[in-house]
Amino acid sequence: MPRHAAPAADVIAAARAGDRGALEELSSRTLPLVYSVAARAHPYRDDVDDVVQETMMRILRGIGGLERPEAFRSWVITITVNEVRDHIRRRGRRETTGAAFDAAEHRPDPAADFAEGVILDLRLSGQREESVRATRWLDEDDRELLSLWWLETAGRLARPELASALDMTGHQAAVRVQRMKERLHTSRVIVRALAARPACGELTRLTLDWNGAPSGLWRKRLSRHVRQCPRCVRHEEGMLAPEGLLASLALLPVPVALLAWRPWLSAGTHAAAAGQAGTTVTSGSGGSATAGTAGTAGTSLTAKAVVAASALLAVGGGVLVYAAPWSSPSARPATAAPTASGPAPAPSLTASASASPSRPAPVLGSAVSRPSPRPRYGSVVDIVDSAPPADRPPAALPHRPQTTVTMTGLKSHLDGYQLVHRGDTVVLRGKGYFTVHWDVMYGLRPGLLTMPSWTGLRGRLFHVASGGGHRMDDRQPGATAGGTWMGNRQQGLIILPPGAQQMWQNEYYYLDGSVTLHLNETQADYNLDVLPSSWQETADDIASPPAPHSADRERYGLVRDTGRDDAPVPQYTTRSTPTEAGTVPQRSVVS
Repeated sequence: MPRHAAPAADVIAAARAGDRGALEELSSRTLPLVYSVAARAHPYRDDVDDVVQETMMRILRGIGGLERPEAFRSWVITITVNEVRDHIRRRGRRETTGAAFDAAEHRPDPAADFAEGVILDLRLSGQREESVRATRWLDEDDRELLSLWWLETAGRLARPELASALDMTGHQAAVRVQRMKERLHTSRVIVRALAARPACGELTRLTLDWNGAPSGLWRKRLSRHVRQCPRCVRHEEGMLAPEGLLASLALLPVPVALLAWRPWLSAGTHAAAAGQAGTTVTSGSGGSATAGTAGTAGTSLTAKAVVAASALLAVGGGVLVYAAPWSSPSARPATAAPTASGPAPAPSLTASASASPSRPAPVLGSAVSRPSPRPRYGSVVDIVDSAPPADRPPAALPHRPQTTVTMTGLKSHLDGYQLVHRGDTVVLRGKGYFTVHWDVMYGLRPGLLTMPSWTGLRGRLFHVASGGGHRMDDRQPGATAGGTWMGNRQQGLIILPPGAQQMWQNEYYYLDGSVTLHLNETQADYNLDVLPSSWQETADDIASPPAPHSADRERYGLVRDTGRDDAPVPQYTTRSTPTEAGTVPQRSVVS
């Protein structure tokens, strides 16, 4: 029998009658399963909270029509999978018309967000990390199946429940699971091959046109190579079975805001459950699902509007409580007192041994005031700025999580790549810091500079710092009057486009995802060296003081990063992949 089995029959019976305590228990027992299935099956991570809300409302409002209590879990999973499918379909229709179609171009890769979030939150490494990254290469149908099989491997779901949710026989489900596992295995080999150093030359050539976003199409293209290449096929050696790697990651952390607010437990839910509100249709599992979408605009809870204070992750029979990120007790969401007409709050959640004794646990079932929205990524873009005082040390550089940023290009240089000619590119993938070093060739070809651009962004890219000892418009020691690193009157000057931010010798960036950097020179000549960096290397460079007798260190560096999503995005950045990279607008649109 699966762990975390269905609530007892008497609890289900009481919930069908509208008993609040039974509905509370039903909600608490069901939410982790619903959230885990929806989060893995839904391709758009920012919609998962909405999907979970709607699913929970359909479950609690439709519980009165459940025909066979023993089929409760199958019924819940069927509703969850159907709600995910319906939500994807509705979102797809919205994004094919009007402004939503343009916004879809700039949508971050949701699978990457999910995979990287799991890796970071649970501190995965080795083959577990590799397996989670490999899930990004699966098609939507396979991700849906994986979300259920993942729970099955951990003993939290039975095969008949999996088959019922997908409307299949047991034999059909077994065949589909086997094929999905084969594609997951291939994806793991691809992840290893792309991360290998030194890289396979033929694989590098195959991926020159790849925008860095994993997909089923590119899995098929690259799988042919990794199966046939004598070098890449060796990456299969030593692979462990995915069942053992993924079983311990079955249930995902549930945002505590969902647990604390729980709009699906409104007063109207009790009457709906008791009166079997809504039209019900019999499901293949012997239960029923409420037709239509249960929910109102007034109870919409999205990831954009709620700060996830902490997360609860079921591990065995206990609860692991992740520390909330509040900067002070006063920064926590306030808990409103119940009104006379409103339902009484549920008993407080008992703090586990791992919870901080100074941090009270949230009260379940009570109303929680909505905190101010988090800073929106892409709301701040680089602009023209003036040079800070040369002798002013920089602020502290925020420390962002970092693993590795890999690079793919044509002309290798030091540990990275050099962009020399128009059309040269470098594809960057991963999570961490990197440097773009400017070399302005005013002595060869001065004039108007066509700025480099960033295309195909998946995830997030921030401009975090500037350094190298000088801005490129600083006076160059030993140069003739008025001479800077942008040129002089004798040899010519290189001029930036109106509105472009003045570059420094070294510009530092933080990437969490993938992006392609293009050199777009037309009139003025310049080169870019794209090199790996780290938080420490970045902090050391910008903190180096001016040196009076140095040829190039005239000032401290500058910190641009805020440590939040309102850190600046570099100019000329887009999530789209235009045919001509030089046409990317100066004002980046990435939100």
